[in-house]
Amino acid sequence: MRYDGRVQIQRLTYGKARENTVSSICSAATLAVSAAALAVSTALLAQHACAADVSRGALLFQTCSACHSVLGDGIGPDINGIYGRKAATREGFKYSEAMKLSGIIWDEATLRAFIKKPQSVVKGTAMAFPGYEMPADVDDVIGYLKTLQ
Repeated sequence: MRYDGRVQIQRLTYGKARENTVSSICSAATLAVSAAALAVSTALLAQHACAADVSRGALLFQTCSACHSVLGDGIGPDINGIYGRKAATREGFKYSEAMKLSGIIWDEATLRAFIKKPQSVVKGTAMAFPGYEMPADVDDVIGYLKTLQ
């Protein structure tokens, strides 16, 4: 029996213990490499999620500005200060019954879902926009909306 500081290796007549030990070492190495790759991928995804491009979000918002004005003079409700606000509470706008009853607070999760597919979040909303499919587009629009206070 020999101890090399990492793994105890036992030599038998047909080498079965050594084969099993080598196999275990290879499995452990594969698992370690897989875990490291997962950690790097997760870090890159988290970095992208946190790194919204606000100027790109402002450009994407131009589609929204067909109805929503930050000045309050659009055919849709003013979205200035929307982040953290309860849905259907802006004075002077006639909201759909579905939006009034939604109880939504416009936080990260609800904005993300609504910007992606409005009708799936509030069935019966008057908003005709089909949504942004790309997660990066949603991230950037949310980043822009957070600047509107």
